[in-house]
Amino acid sequence: MIQDISPSRLINAYNDQQPQNGDSILLFDDEGKALLGSENGQIVFLDISDLNDARTVYLFSIDEKRFFLSLGNPVKDKDGFEYHSIRDVRDRFADASKVEVYAVFTAYHLWKWYSDNKYCGKCRTALSLGTKERSLVCPACGNTVYPRINPAVIVGVKNGERLLLTKYRRGYNHNALVAGFTEIGETLEETVMREVMEETGLKVKNIRYYKSQPWGMAQDILMGFYCDVDGDDNIRMDESELKYAEWVKRDDIVLQPNNLSLTNEMMQMFKDGNVL
Repeated sequence: MIQDISPSRLINAYNDQQPQNGDSILLFDDEGKALLGSENGQIVFLDISDLNDARTVYLFSIDEKRFFLSLGNPVKDKDGFEYHSIRDVRDRFADASKVEVYAVFTAYHLWKWYSDNKYCGKCRTALSLGTKERSLVCPACGNTVYPRINPAVIVGVKNGERLLLTKYRRGYNHNALVAGFTEIGETLEETVMREVMEETGLKVKNIRYYKSQPWGMAQDILMGFYCDVDGDDNIRMDESELKYAEWVKRDDIVLQPNNLSLTNEMMQMFKDGNVL
């Protein structure tokens, strides 16, 4: 999965520090596209010397490599660099540049938060960067804003030797599993039951946790569950959200084109007979 970068390690403790030559700079445009170079299929990042405006904020480190987010104006012209959507980064670089793809996804999560929180929600004053922790602080009223993380579930619904596969009506065009966000006041298990019912009209039982995954593309923390269909297995698909929902035998499961997602790993586990 995207976070499986061993032996490298993400160090996400916040530090109020400035970039130096050799540190990696992430710059996103208004649409959330990252300005990146490439060399032999590997992602190449900007350096502090490439920036017109040196305003940055520290993001994280991977091993000894430090990453910063540019808060200023676009860079000077730089040959070989172009803007890539997060989906393009996933599709183009996943195999050859996994650590760097993880860095871009995680940086995007933080860029989205900084981009969406420029003014105080209480008094409308421009927010300032926190210096002691990852936060945005209102200098007028003291309101403090922390990074947003959306809890969501991925659900592998089993029916004997078959797994429930879906495809979204819009966006990603490969096989997926039932998924959805946790709502206020419900447990993760209740989210599983509600999302499966809303998307496919099925009741489920024997809900059991599998694994979690950060997913910066949507600012999510994904939590994977397997469960069993309970009773009637006739699918009543929500056609406004899905264009496909079917029971698929193990050997017939077509996986996603890369191994970055929790969804793909869960489908792979079932396909290989590791989930009974």
